[in-house]
Amino acid sequence: MLRATSVSYKFLWTQTQLRSFYHTISGKKVAQSVRCEIKSKIDSVQLENPSFIPNLRIIQVGDRPDSSTYVRSKEKAAKSCSMISTTDHLPNDVTEDILIKRIQDINSDSSIHGLMIQLPLPAHLNEQKITDAIDPSKDVDGLTTYNVGQLTKKNGEPYFLPCTPHGIIKLLKSENIPIKGKVAVVLGRSDIVGVPISTLLRSENATVINCHSATRDLDKVIGLGDIVVAACGIPNFVKGEWLKEGAVVIDVGINYINDATKKSGQKLVGDVDFESAKNKTSFITPVPGGVGPMTVTMLMDNVYNAAKHAFNKNSEVKIEPLPLMTKSPVPSDFEISKNQTPKPIQQVASELQIQPKEVELYGEYKAKISPAILDRLKDRADGKYILVAGITPTPLGEGKSTTTVGLVQALTAHLNRPTIATLRQPSMGPTFGVKGGAAGGGYSQVIPMDEFNLHLTGDIHAIGAANNLLAAAVDTRMFHEVTQKNDASFYKRLVPKKGGVRKFTPSMLKRLQKLAINKTDPDSLTPEEINKFARLNIDPEQIVVKRVVDVNDRMLRKITIGQAPTEKGITRSTGFDITVASELMAILALSRDLNDMRSRIGKIVVAFDKSGAPVTADDIGVAGALTALLKDTIKPNLMQTLEGTPVLVHAGPFANISIGASSVVADRIALKLVGKDKHSQSKPGYVITEAGFDFTMGGERFLNIKCRSSGLSPDAVVLVATVRAIKSHGGASNVKPGQQLPQEYLSEQTEFVAAGVSNLVKQIENVKQYGIPVIVAINKFETDTEKEIEIIRQAAIKAGAIDAVTSTHFTDGGKGSIDLANAVINAAEQPKEFNYLYEGEQPISEKIETIVKKMYGGAAIDISPEAQRKIEIYEKQGFGNLPICIAKTQYSLSHDATLKGVPTGFTFPIRDVRISAGAGYFQVLANEIQTIPGLSTYAGYMNVEVTENGDIEGLF
Repeated sequence: MLRATSVSYKFLWTQTQLRSFYHTISGKKVAQSVRCEIKSKIDSVQLENPSFIPNLRIIQVGDRPDSSTYVRSKEKAAKSCSMISTTDHLPNDVTEDILIKRIQDINSDSSIHGLMIQLPLPAHLNEQKITDAIDPSKDVDGLTTYNVGQLTKKNGEPYFLPCTPHGIIKLLKSENIPIKGKVAVVLGRSDIVGVPISTLLRSENATVINCHSATRDLDKVIGLGDIVVAACGIPNFVKGEWLKEGAVVIDVGINYINDATKKSGQKLVGDVDFESAKNKTSFITPVPGGVGPMTVTMLMDNVYNAAKHAFNKNSEVKIEPLPLMTKSPVPSDFEISKNQTPKPIQQVASELQIQPKEVELYGEYKAKISPAILDRLKDRADGKYILVAGITPTPLGEGKSTTTVGLVQALTAHLNRPTIATLRQPSMGPTFGVKGGAAGGGYSQVIPMDEFNLHLTGDIHAIGAANNLLAAAVDTRMFHEVTQKNDASFYKRLVPKKGGVRKFTPSMLKRLQKLAINKTDPDSLTPEEINKFARLNIDPEQIVVKRVVDVNDRMLRKITIGQAPTEKGITRSTGFDITVASELMAILALSRDLNDMRSRIGKIVVAFDKSGAPVTADDIGVAGALTALLKDTIKPNLMQTLEGTPVLVHAGPFANISIGASSVVADRIALKLVGKDKHSQSKPGYVITEAGFDFTMGGERFLNIKCRSSGLSPDAVVLVATVRAIKSHGGASNVKPGQQLPQEYLSEQTEFVAAGVSNLVKQIENVKQYGIPVIVAINKFETDTEKEIEIIRQAAIKAGAIDAVTSTHFTDGGKGSIDLANAVINAAEQPKEFNYLYEGEQPISEKIETIVKKMYGGAAIDISPEAQRKIEIYEKQGFGNLPICIAKTQYSLSHDATLKGVPTGFTFPIRDVRISAGAGYFQVLANEIQTIPGLSTYAGYMNVEVTENGDIEGLF
């Protein structure tokens, strides 16, 4: 008998005998060709994107030999295609819950593109339930209910085709076998082969007949088929005499039968009796070597497609904006917030391509996100970094937060540039006081504004608990040292035996190392070393840390503690700060990660001992516990604006005495989320963040303190100005909260504007000292006139601003900031030559003087004797390299709130210098700053009520 090698037709073998020249379809050969194509495609993608490596994860339950063989073949095939394939081996008795949890973990791992369960599973596991737990976009076997359903549905779009049926179609097409118009008989009805191959053949316009082993007159039915697919699982079931002359036979069966001639005693055969069938066929697949190799190969093709889909999906962030309907006149902030339905926060996270395992939900509209994002996206270039600052404000504020929100709404919702705002979490003190919330305002705000302004996810409360534990630890340690005079007995209580063993805690080992006592056995210390180690000798007059509360409460500014009889007369005068003034809040804002936070907390100087040496949180032994309380606070909070654009809300350091900016962690995560993958052709997105008060305070601290901690620098600065503030610097009457604006602010007064633009010009000059492009955003109010605005615009351009743009985001939302957004895009592309204002190595007094002269316009500084004494001590103790945070009035460039415009020639007083060693800067006080505000006669809390259905009303 001759075997045809390249023909698909019949002819006479002799004049008296008709025979078929059949062709075996080599699945091995086709599979090898397809694998080479897959490898070539992967290599091609990797030329542009080396990080593109398709990754398959296989889960094998138990250790069935046949399953292990199949798994090895898949791993080998993946390797040949330049893919990664890893197998998770689970015990035969694994529970469904554990298996499904493992599947869910893989679903949420973006580095794994395809997942398959090696079947069959043990009898106690529900195969369909397990299979359906796979994310359909990773179901490379194509067996989930979603993918099967989409396949059978008209115009359905499954993520993947089942491997064996897909391989069958590939084999048919590899031999140019026509399918259209042919009768295809499918023997078998399994969901893995029978049903899906019927669907695929039908989609190729074949007439499909489905049958099974119990079909009546089965031989006659099979005899109708131009194409016969045998997948019934019965060895040698289909006989040659059943077949139509010249039929194409695809044998899917894999069956073992006894064969004494084989070493193993078994022989692998298909569902078709090959010997009787081959001479009736034009094409036939052998077993082994036919469909089997194609199944594995099409699995590889699905893994490649899964990786390509994930790669394309992750190459560009696409944010779906919410429609915003504006009204005139503008309703209250609270009414606007309540009338807009936010997107579910899972959707916001998904649009940013944050993985499910990186999201912790706190209700429907807010969530925490994991800093692990930074590691996942470590190879991605950052997006553009924009700082929003302001000119010297009035007590009413000039709308930096509103401008920030309006700008991100414009960039994302109107210009299709993915943008994230990073904002501080507001304290509830001002929320219930005079100032109100900090969610922005009008049609440019963060929603839901009540959740934003109240507890959010509890970060501030965690800061308060940790701070108060620190304060309690200091007072407790001092109490025990005073009441226990004997060193040996005190030491025994400090390092007690537990289970008969004494052991130093990790924090104690840190203190021993600091004291150069190189011992780890508590019983080996000498009496002198015990005294040195155990006695902190805190000076009660030099305790730095105070307790905190997140409420404006003037009565707590000065209190006496320790008055209970149990405290044995150990009293002292102290006070409370508002929680956001805690150094722990500044540490949260400036830490790069959890480890950095732990290190910084340990460095907090809580007091000084009687010799003047600093006592730290690590010395007290409380830093680890504080970090445990703050573990979850390191995760930024995800929210959204009125137009559905993402916002990261994180940290809220008190702008009066601290940096007044959101966290380094939030900025770093946001920059990666909107950044650009290597070799990507997409444009980078933007991160818009804000600095508290005016540029000389918030902006200067941001650039000299926060940027030193983060290693980042802005690509542009947006300087917010209002006609109102500029008039106040030009000689107009003072503006007071809660009072009617004077008439000159409500009518055109160009002379005040012309005189007051000097403050704007000085602030532009201040920004330019850092080598960063600057744009002026003129936050327009309805009483502002075009003449007044034009004076501001011309002065800004003349002073060196790239542009000065009017913005109406308060009344119009993002639409009102489109021009500003375009100006920001332009400015961010300009060259920058970022530099700090001073070097860390400069003496402390020199750094202070540099800020005063270059930023404020002062002539000199006047350091009090007490401040000078502290400076000299800090420098001797090795803290001299820390940057400077000057606490002064926000209403003037100088230290005097009454000096408007651009005062010059003044001497700037330095009353005190305090160290924040954990946060990493010095607080330099020009005036006495209240670190816990009071409440006014008519305070914000008076407006707040809760309705019968639980809605909060009256916030502003």
